[in-house]
Amino acid sequence: MDAGGISSGGIKLCAFAIAITSLYRPCSPKGLLHTKGYRLRSICLHRLPFVPLEALSAGARAQMKIAYALAFVGLLAILSPAADARRLLQSSSITDADILNFALNLECLEAQYYSCAVYGHSISDELTGNGPQPIGCQQANFTNDDLYSIAMDVANNEIAHVNYLRTALGNSSVQCPLVNVGDAFSAAADAALNTTLSPPFVPYTNDLYFLTGAFIFEDLGVTAYKGALTSFQSSDIMLAAAGIMAVEAYHAGYIRTALIQNGDVVTPYGANVTTIINAISMARESLDGSAAMNMTDDEGIFNSTTGDYTLAPVDSNAVAFSRTASQVLAIAYLNAAGAAGGFFPNGVNGKVQFTSTAM
Repeated sequence: MDAGGISSGGIKLCAFAIAITSLYRPCSPKGLLHTKGYRLRSICLHRLPFVPLEALSAGARAQMKIAYALAFVGLLAILSPAADARRLLQSSSITDADILNFALNLECLEAQYYSCAVYGHSISDELTGNGPQPIGCQQANFTNDDLYSIAMDVANNEIAHVNYLRTALGNSSVQCPLVNVGDAFSAAADAALNTTLSPPFVPYTNDLYFLTGAFIFEDLGVTAYKGALTSFQSSDIMLAAAGIMAVEAYHAGYIRTALIQNGDVVTPYGANVTTIINAISMARESLDGSAAMNMTDDEGIFNSTTGDYTLAPVDSNAVAFSRTASQVLAIAYLNAAGAAGGFFPNGVNGKVQFTSTAM
């Protein structure tokens, strides 16, 4: 017990709850916003009561600061093995640097997409390690100022992730690979809906299409980092990876919320947003082999069985799903057999490559 009469375990669990609930701030009540004929509804998440650190004793403050960093990854360490034994990698010949380089490939893809959509250009040569320019880079036609502001924040986060990983890896970092942030999206949409869309799906067309493109990446990133956590040998690196995963989960949560609130909007393709997003989720499960094994590692935004919306794709214990490296690549390549293509036309760089989606 510390001077405040609170056990260290209690402080850590309280810190986790406080850290989550203190992140929301009120948004301006702008009502309904319109974008190219589509109604994009604003989202307001309100701040819950927050206990300031200054109100705690010196001992409690010190433990609270540590708990902010450790509670999240600590809960994962407790729950993950029992809930989902799927790991990103099983081979002992793969190092922490190899896993971080694999993550760098994924962050390069996300950073290029968001940078193109928000700023109209790719990330710098310094950040890519003088890697190739992306295919299909263009600025998105944002008409919702709130969404553009959030998209800019996400873009800056993803760019920072690339910089962080490249700096941490130093001379061991790989170049960003060639990424396709153009017609790979139309190929993904065609595959998900089992048809050839006309005109082709382009995520830069409007706000809702941008969110749909983002939906493909963010959930995939969360499951990739979740699968990697128990593969790291260094606890410091595991903690850093858990921090990045948390940011990806925040992104995914916002994107899912925005899509849910516009789920009944019917697109020019004759299907509403919910139908398209759920089809993308099912396509990911098909590509990564889970559907064939009668396993679930993905969820759309609406559960037709229960009639409820799904904010967080989780297992029966409400724990995030995991994917192996091969499963992640099968989705990113848009090829269940793992042949390079899709969003990585020439494959990813580094030692971690596709082997098999079989468990």
